[in-house]
Amino acid sequence: MSDPASPASPPEPDTSTRALLRERDYLCFWGARFVGTLGVQIQAVALGWQVYAIARQTMSVGESAFMVSMIGLAQFVPLFLLTLLAGETADRRTRKHIAMITLGIDIVSVLILFFLAIKGIHALWPIFVVAVFFGASRAFMAPATGAMGPMLVPRPLLPRAIAWNALAWQAGSIVGPALGGLLLVHSAGLAFGGAAALYVVGLLLLSAIRRPTKPEAQPGSRLELIKEGLAYVWNNKIVFGSISLDLFAVILGGATALLPVFARDVLHIGPGGFGLLRASPAIGATLVGLYLASQPIRRHAGRIMFAGVFVFGAATVVFGLSKLVWLSVASLAVLGGADMLSVYVRQTLVQIVTPDAMRGRVSAVSGVFISASNELGEVESGAVAWLLGPVGAAVFGGLGAMVVTGTWAWLFPALRKADRLE
Repeated sequence: MSDPASPASPPEPDTSTRALLRERDYLCFWGARFVGTLGVQIQAVALGWQVYAIARQTMSVGESAFMVSMIGLAQFVPLFLLTLLAGETADRRTRKHIAMITLGIDIVSVLILFFLAIKGIHALWPIFVVAVFFGASRAFMAPATGAMGPMLVPRPLLPRAIAWNALAWQAGSIVGPALGGLLLVHSAGLAFGGAAALYVVGLLLLSAIRRPTKPEAQPGSRLELIKEGLAYVWNNKIVFGSISLDLFAVILGGATALLPVFARDVLHIGPGGFGLLRASPAIGATLVGLYLASQPIRRHAGRIMFAGVFVFGAATVVFGLSKLVWLSVASLAVLGGADMLSVYVRQTLVQIVTPDAMRGRVSAVSGVFISASNELGEVESGAVAWLLGPVGAAVFGGLGAMVVTGTWAWLFPALRKADRLE
């Protein structure tokens, strides 16, 4: 029998979805993340289609695909140059204010694209200039929001909140491309105008957050804080291994930049079909995200993450070889679900092991790795498509992602053996 005089054990913290939904500020953050993602996806669909259409007036399929991939490079260069400064800023300044300022820059950028579209200005250089500004705003947005989210929920709710954060992104990635494709049927200007309206809603939701989002003041100069963040990422093999795995796997396996090419010149399904292709990865990711939001991963996290990246590469190969619309859609959905699985594990591991005072800098480094994988992946896909054609580029990239998975499992045994997400 237990000793009646012994103190009762503390009750288990409530980590249910119901508890998460009681966090008002987090709900505002989640809503802003959803509508912001929706706007980004609509803008991306319209931008890719417009650049490809303009380029095809004077260029071949391969050259036009390469021009679409250069949008990613135009966004990545400022992001890469500013990311360390942005991470340090997120660890010194009010994170909500940083996110609101960057959304304001996004509103101005997409309104310029709206003006170019309705005026019928068929020139590529102003589009690339706007892409540079959009990349600069992303440099500051990613670390600010990545570090702000954990400040809005109790720590026991963090794994579930991360799953719901990913779900907001994926849900926006489903609706956004489909809606973008529908708007493109009418005009690119309508798509850009819709994206601007969604950014305004996101700005209003962020302004409604009441909880303080300014981190504790950190001693040291700006350069010292940046060096401290880089040293932490390098020395923590779980953090460095997980974000570098994402970098190289997606650089090789990312087929998103080729979707306009597949829609128009491989599958011949037009702008509406292009929107369906863009939405397909997010459909699979959302299904996986819904499962993870209700049943978070408890054990064998490292092995699950590596399995997700391997399946991501295999599905990319299937997509590249497919000549059937339904098989292409299905393989993209599997690709998205596998990516969601690996992203969930990676983000949870990084957030759990990183102290709040350093989350801005770590989120910045993680963000630049993610953006490098996306943007440089688009450049890689476009360049390889120029040499091998779109089908060869997709197959090459998928096989490369599978090779990277095996290599990283060998190089980072601590990451492979990571077990509990607690």
